[in-house]
Amino acid sequence: MKKIIALLMLVFIGASTTIYAQESKSESRRAERKAQRDAEKAREKIEEERAYTDAVQAIKERKFVLEADRVTFKRGRSAFVTSNTNFILLNGDRASVQIAFNGAFAGPNGIGGVTVDGTVGEVKTTTDKKGNVTCNFSVTGVGISAQVSIRLTHGRNNVSATVNPNFNSNRLTLDGKLVPLSESNIFKGRSF
Repeated sequence: MKKIIALLMLVFIGASTTIYAQESKSESRRAERKAQRDAEKAREKIEEERAYTDAVQAIKERKFVLEADRVTFKRGRSAFVTSNTNFILLNGDRASVQIAFNGAFAGPNGIGGVTVDGTVGEVKTTTDKKGNVTCNFSVTGVGISAQVSIRLTHGRNNVSATVNPNFNSNRLTLDGKLVPLSESNIFKGRSF
């Protein structure tokens, strides 16, 4: 009987050390994964901060492109679009607004939408107390007369721009990323 009890105690002790070893392995794996996630989040935050400072500098220099990946129309309907054919470009005192959808029709610009160029009016740039940057300007040309308001979120490169035409109420909102003109990868269609 004593031998059986001693044998059972050895089995229980051996099983408990095996269970403890497995727990410590899973805890170390969990800690390793958490450290990897934290490092990835820190890297992403640094990249977002760099993109934000590049965007603010591009706004100050008046050489930027808002590459839109979503367009929202007047009544709230939205469409996801390609960022290299849907953009607002500001280059000094010239601006272009292009909206192009992936459809069967070529549209006036040859790529499924409309491209309008114009001269930029007064550009007003303000920064609120939270660090969000707002850039307002007017664009006047043959095919466009509109007010453009661009809002850059602090610490990120997320941008929302509203285009309000002066002659009708067909407001458009474009959401996407703001990049310096030199880093842009856009395809501009035929303009009028």
